[in-house]
Parts: sequence; C-alpha cells; structure tokens
Amino acid sequence: MKFTEEHEWLKEEGDLIVVGITEHAATQLGDVVFVELPDAGTTVSKDDEVVVIESVKAASDILAPLDGEIVEVNEALADSPSTVNDDAMEGGWFFKMKPSDLSPMDDYMDEAAYKKLID
Repeated sequence: MKFTEEHEWLKEEGDLIVVGITEHAATQLGDVVFVELPDAGTTVSKDDEVVVIESVKAASDILAPLDGEIVEVNEALADSPSTVNDDAMEGGWFFKMKPSDLSPMDDYMDEAAYKKLID
C-alpha cells in the first residue's frame, strides 16, 4: 500500500489501483453522510477532483492520484456512505483505476512514512 499527503491510500490489485481514504482521514471528517463517485469509464489526470465526500463536519474532495481511467466504483457507498467511517481501509474504497503509468506510485509514502506524517 502507498499513501498520499492528502490521506488517500492506494493498493495495487493486478494492473489496477484501488483508492480510498485512510482511517485517520475518515476520523477527521466525522460521520460521512454522502459520497459522490465518478462514472466508470471516466479518464482522469493526476490531481483531478474525482470524488466528493460530505460529512457532518465538512465537504472534501478526493483527487486522482495518477493519470488513468476509472474502471470501477464502489456503488455500495451510495446507499451506505458510513462504510467509509466503519471500514475505511477495505470496504470503504472509492474507485479502481487503470493507471496509464505506474511510476508515480514510487513518489508516494509507505505505511511507516505515512504514520510519521500523522503523528
């Protein structure tokens, strides 16, 4: 797993990257009440706003961590956005993407570096 400074996690799954937010980010947001996901098939560039999360405390955007295509979204979040709070690192994922280039993954933090960031 890799982590961004924006508190996203990225997990390689074959040739896809699964993207979600960390438990730390979910806790900071508070109770998530709405998640707006992109459409599968959408082509994105790194740092494009692709997901909107609304919680009781704030609204937040999730940025594309890589250039590529969104190939699958977590439809379950439409009916159960609180999954982001309950299971941020597994069931609360937002989308899977097929990156056009994996090399930027090397620029992201490993778990130890991310833990240092949030301490």
